[in-house]
Amino acid sequence: MSDLGIGKRRSSERLSIGVVCYRSVGGSGIVASELAAGLTGRGHDVHLIASAQPSRTLPQHDRLFHHEVSVSDYPLFDQTLYPLALASTIVGVVRTHGLDLLHVHYAVPHCASAYLARQVLGDAAPCLVTTLHGTDVTRFGADPNDQSVTRFTVVASDALTVPSEFLKSEAKRVFGLTGEPPVEVIANFVDTDRFTPPARRDPTHFDELFRGAHSAAEGGRPTLFHVSTFRPVKRVADLISVLARLRRHVPARLVLVGDGPEQPTAARYARELGVAESVRFLGMRDDFADDLRHADAFLLPSESESFGVAALEALSAGVPVFGYRVGGLPEVVSDGVGRLVEPFDIEALAAAVRQVVTDPGRRNVLGGAARAHALAHFRREPALDRYEACFRRVLDARAGEKGERS
Repeated sequence: MSDLGIGKRRSSERLSIGVVCYRSVGGSGIVASELAAGLTGRGHDVHLIASAQPSRTLPQHDRLFHHEVSVSDYPLFDQTLYPLALASTIVGVVRTHGLDLLHVHYAVPHCASAYLARQVLGDAAPCLVTTLHGTDVTRFGADPNDQSVTRFTVVASDALTVPSEFLKSEAKRVFGLTGEPPVEVIANFVDTDRFTPPARRDPTHFDELFRGAHSAAEGGRPTLFHVSTFRPVKRVADLISVLARLRRHVPARLVLVGDGPEQPTAARYARELGVAESVRFLGMRDDFADDLRHADAFLLPSESESFGVAALEALSAGVPVFGYRVGGLPEVVSDGVGRLVEPFDIEALAAAVRQVVTDPGRRNVLGGAARAHALAHFRREPALDRYEACFRRVLDARAGEKGERS
């Protein structure tokens, strides 16, 4: 570990940071990966700990290391041993490389694994910062079967961060947080250099993808876009319902990126509503930015969103966002950059999308405002500043405690 002795750490001092995350296309994995890349770019040593290579492609860098969690397959157990394997991996990384600080993304089970690892490491244990991302609070954290253990390990963190005021309120309510550790809101961020509007939008960009499905007269028609983990909370069937309603008036199309348990349900529903030929599932992929920037609208009809990283990526790419007014999504999407309607009102959602995709002028105005909104409020560098400040406060507090004991 870095050792500056007792006192304040210099703001330029290089840190050794462990980042624990899931590999999925979901928001927690994306934010953790982008944060790891950004911290490495600032000269810190970053050890990314995950069950596999993250879905978001990371840059090659001599200060960025990936440690894969190897889970044993033992016939005695009918459940994954991932939490125990993760704790063991953390212990091994700390003992081999030394870490000043461990930053875990998504509490379940990462907080419990980190807590166990710290007990094993004793005085050599790194500080712990936990970022709560959403369902680790609203679903698993609120589950009576798991709440006591989840709360215990969350509260054992040296600092807590959340991406929205909504999730801060929920975390304080669900876990009964009263001040220690404090909960800091650090909004999620987007790579505005990667997710950019095109110099000129091409209305025929998706025609090849749908070749053979429509007549030539439907070429260049409005294309809707969606990215998610296809979990029930994402309500992907609502995407199909919106498309079906929209196609009563305009030959719209829908492109979906990601994978998950609800993907077969969405495909079946598209067939039932007679719009299957107007839907394309691209699966898990990281190279969708060039497609996204040519979309007419981004749909996110989730049951709940603590923030909405996918929505933010769309805004940065100059694509208006449409969804339900739930959770922390109103902190990201305003009427000037898209439209949020009352939860689960599919007719209202379809009508809002129709108003924009049938009016290119309005769509372009919203798209320009979306890009400006992302640049003004959600760039990566200010978020990195706040995370670094959080890390150094935690490390300074640890140094102060050691000084008092010496």
